[in-house]
Amino acid sequence: MCASVLAVEGIVLGLATPVLITVEDVPRGVALGLGLGLAVAALVIAGLLGAEWAYYAGFALQVAAVAMGFVVTVMFVLGLVFAGLWTTAYVLGRKIEAQQVGASEG
Repeated sequence: MCASVLAVEGIVLGLATPVLITVEDVPRGVALGLGLGLAVAALVIAGLLGAEWAYYAGFALQVAAVAMGFVVTVMFVLGLVFAGLWTTAYVLGRKIEAQQVGASEG
C-alpha cells in the first residue's frame, strides 16, 4: 500500500513542477530541483520499501511535500492528503503484518 501511495504522490509532485515555473514564477532550476527532485525521491523510496529505514524516509518525504506549500499554496492541502494516506497505509500495513505473524504462529 505504501508503495502505491508514493507512486501516485511522485506523479503529483512531478506535475507540480510546471506550476512552480509558470504560476509561481520560481526559477526554472529551483523548480526542477524541487518538483522533480521530490518526485524522483518518492519513486526511489517506493522501490526501497523492503528496508525498514525507507519507511522513515517516506515520512520525511511527507514533511517535504507539506513544506512545498510555502512555495505553492495548494501543496499544503495535497501534502496533508498524501501524509494522511501514507500514515494510514503504514499503520494498516503494520496491523496486517502483525495479524499474519500471529496467524502463522497459532
